[in-house]
Amino acid sequence: MAQPHCLLFDCDGTLVDSEPLLAAEMATTLNELGLPFTPDDYIGEFRGARFSHIAQELQRRYGEIDAERLKASEAVMRQRYAARVPEELTALPGVREALDLLAVYPSGVVSNGTQAKIRAGLAATGLGEYFGERLFSGYSANCWKPDPCLYLYAASLMGFAPRECLAIDDAIVGVQAALAAGMTVVHLNRFPDVETTPEGAISISNMHQLPTIVAHLSRSIAVNG
Repeated sequence: MAQPHCLLFDCDGTLVDSEPLLAAEMATTLNELGLPFTPDDYIGEFRGARFSHIAQELQRRYGEIDAERLKASEAVMRQRYAARVPEELTALPGVREALDLLAVYPSGVVSNGTQAKIRAGLAATGLGEYFGERLFSGYSANCWKPDPCLYLYAASLMGFAPRECLAIDDAIVGVQAALAAGMTVVHLNRFPDVETTPEGAISISNMHQLPTIVAHLSRSIAVNG
């Protein structure tokens, strides 16, 4: 494990508790399209996946939907989700405390979501001040987790080599992406009953634990290096 010089945080499910809202809106939209889906399906099978990937897999199982109808439904879903964010979205427990303790490290947000979605989530929870403009979207990089290129894109723009970066991600697709990018990875495993931390990643159950992990990594390098 390399000493971290830069911290790269996933957004949804890592910094902000958006997944219950997103799962509910996805379920409503997919059911309207005739594709069986529940919020629990998102948590259990598709957490961190793009809507297009979920819709593609459900069509494989249950039958195809007209592409234009699907596109229009996704737009409506995003509008409904965005309308709920300002009043309902919260930061995950321990996030602000962790960010305060880790403020000496350069940090950024790396998300499969759009720039607008990232900004709205951080603004609603008061976390935007920690990251400024260091927000890296799959739509800007034109690649998405689990492809490592999104984390590589963020590291490059932050000015760090992958081995100097510590990625913090709650979804398996994000953990796999950061591991493939050659980063040290912390898996925020909030659902250990349905997820197993991939080999090579460090598992934590809540964000209160993150500063201790970062301090341990730094001390280990200082003692052994």
